[in-house]
Amino acid sequence: MEKTERETPSTATGYTTLAAGADFRHELTIKRSRFITVLRRVEDEAGARALVAELRKEFYDARHHCTAFVLGPDQSVQRSNDDGEPSGTAGIPMLEALTKHRTADGSALSDVSAVVVRYFGGILLGAGGLVRAYSESVSAALDAAPLVQRQRLGLFTVSLPHAAAGRLENELRSAGYTMTGNGYDAVLTHMGLAMPDEPAAIEAARHRLASLTAGGATLEASGTGWVDLT
Repeated sequence: MEKTERETPSTATGYTTLAAGADFRHELTIKRSRFITVLRRVEDEAGARALVAELRKEFYDARHHCTAFVLGPDQSVQRSNDDGEPSGTAGIPMLEALTKHRTADGSALSDVSAVVVRYFGGILLGAGGLVRAYSESVSAALDAAPLVQRQRLGLFTVSLPHAAAGRLENELRSAGYTMTGNGYDAVLTHMGLAMPDEPAAIEAARHRLASLTAGGATLEASGTGWVDLT
């Protein structure tokens, strides 16, 4: 198991990851060998290793289950495993496909685990062929996968009576605010929203809320966090 880790604190303000939801799968056939790539969004090493364990059970008759994952907004945790392929021909090319992937705006990819399941087709690919096959398998899967941008934003809550919540949420979405989910009690809806943690943006939001609710709703700060941009 190869390992790369940096000790410096994260300074990243944004990165790309898989859209939340089900695993994404993509298959290539190269000289009769099947390369089945499975991508999963993960938060930690335990989640990445759980994916490997699940796929070993599902594809129990496959010869190889090669893995790579990258974690953290600045890609600070990186792991790969060749799982029986010649050293350096599977895990490292997969990891490089993950770490070097960039969106149109130059954003790096993280919090993603990739497993390539290989069914041997009877034709030897050679070291160079294996490197190309595993790299291409992950790159092709990423090109087709649903990706989202994540950004570190200020988190806020707006509380107001249930009857008024739906209209205000629509107004805020239309104005470009990122909504992060609602909570409820017997009387109030507690709407979560995110925006740049900057005085000008926060003050503009306060003025908009005052205008939309005739002063009936206030903006309560609740720290900062990583948010999927919609």
